[in-house]
Amino acid sequence: MILATALAAPVARLLLAGALVLNVSIALAQGVLVPPRPAAAPANALATAAANVGLKRCLPALQRLSSAAVKNAKSNDVLLDWDRKRTNDSATFAMIGMEYLNGGAAMSITAVPEADGSCSVHAERISVAPFTCQSVAQQELVGYRQTQLLPNFTVYTDGKDPTSSVSLIDSPPGCLVIWRYVGFNWKEPSALASPR
Repeated sequence: MILATALAAPVARLLLAGALVLNVSIALAQGVLVPPRPAAAPANALATAAANVGLKRCLPALQRLSSAAVKNAKSNDVLLDWDRKRTNDSATFAMIGMEYLNGGAAMSITAVPEADGSCSVHAERISVAPFTCQSVAQQELVGYRQTQLLPNFTVYTDGKDPTSSVSLIDSPPGCLVIWRYVGFNWKEPSALASPR
């Protein structure tokens, strides 16, 4: 009986230690077996803010342009200006800041409702590439037409997309890149579909 009592305490400690080790390995195994959840894509701050303040007339244009801007962004935020007395009958101005894994960018978007229900829009995405403008053009703008405005400022256009341009401004040691889009009388593609 004395031997059983003397062994009981060390055996109990051993069982407790084994249980702790087993729990730790179960926890570790569960971490390996359960894949981590991918981080949710950040909300489109402009689309959310525009909807929250009641913008309706040019909301599809704002959503489409801002969705393209924030794609692959780690986070984004917005400055939004509109006429509060005529929310859906006046221009909307937005500046989106975007954070990426390797840097940041900004995009300015203006949407103006037109009398026929369409919107005229203007957007510029501004970023800095850590390369020379010549290397950016060689890598990204093959086939574009080049127009030099100033010794350090060149505009590139693509005949397949006459409403867009890319401006490269030499800013050593990098290159300021401005993608520009202008659309007059823009309508949501689904609104253009003819009824059957």
